[in-house]
Amino acid sequence: SDPDGVNWIKIGDVVPGDKYITSTKEKIIASGVSKSRLVKPGDFILSNSMSFGRPYILRIEGCIHDGWLAISDYYDNFTPDFLFHLLGSNIIQRTMAQRASNGTVSNLNADIVKSIKLPLPPLPVQHEIVRILDNFTELTAELTAELTARKKQYEYYRDELLSLPDVQRLTLGEIAKDMYRGAGITRAEVTDDGVPCVRYGEIYTTYGIWFKTCVSHTKSGTKTFEHGDILFAITGESVEEIAKSCAYLGPDKCFVGGDIVVMKHKQNPKYISYALSTLDAQAQKSKGKVKSKVVHSSVPSLKEITIPLPPLEEQARIVAILDRFDALCNDLTSGLPAEIEARRKQYEYYRDKLLTFKAKAI
Repeated sequence: SDPDGVNWIKIGDVVPGDKYITSTKEKIIASGVSKSRLVKPGDFILSNSMSFGRPYILRIEGCIHDGWLAISDYYDNFTPDFLFHLLGSNIIQRTMAQRASNGTVSNLNADIVKSIKLPLPPLPVQHEIVRILDNFTELTAELTAELTARKKQYEYYRDELLSLPDVQRLTLGEIAKDMYRGAGITRAEVTDDGVPCVRYGEIYTTYGIWFKTCVSHTKSGTKTFEHGDILFAITGESVEEIAKSCAYLGPDKCFVGGDIVVMKHKQNPKYISYALSTLDAQAQKSKGKVKSKVVHSSVPSLKEITIPLPPLEEQARIVAILDRFDALCNDLTSGLPAEIEARRKQYEYYRDKLLTFKAKAI
């Protein structure tokens, strides 16, 4: 944490989808440099765990641990931008993943990376390929920036629409007909078929305001949820996101995993879920929680959360408005998300076409 130390580059310093690493959260003392590897601006580093071989270009000097591989002194053969597109291409990424998985333990090491043959077009050709591909990435970046602005606009409008100062506020304890915890479903108990189920981590990573289909199944469950129920993830990694919730609108009766609370009620499930996604509701969910590696909530804590509760007809009107905003910001089949996904696929198609050469070792 020494502000005058040397940048200590960790996996947590990268942003998925970014090209450059520009800062680090931690530093090490100068004497620690000899025990690690010093890398410089312009060097490439590749992750050798998780997403094998994902390339990043350094904009800073720093030190890396054994979770990274470094590529330097490549300028005689490649431009940085061309090498970035090339290392991120599907054929190179697949090659790295396959070779990293050949042993008993998946591991991408320096020898594997050195053995990979790369195409080496003349520098003018590299520049032209980069120009074409950068046009695609710039358009995607512009659309992503527009989507970010739209999401902020949506969140503001959502919170304004759900403030409802003249509407009675009730606690979830008053609204709920029942609230209970799920029962643990281990990773080993998740199967390809069986009864649909939800594990708490999926509420953070997979489901939005509402969902109709479970991504997991199991043959080992005891606690259930059904259409209209609200699910809360009561274990998490941050105070800010603890007790993230979503509404289930599917037809099946499903098993619910541990560290999830199920809330049964007689209200509009989408309205309840939208109301629980506001900044006000999240502040209530976070109240009294202490930052640590694992954050917990509970049924008694959730029962104290208050939300405005208008008549069902007004709930439906608000839901119809927010559904349109939500689709514009999050629906991969329409709006900006669909356009961004189309541009991303277009970039990947042309990247892989343009980077298909007869390769030779370098």
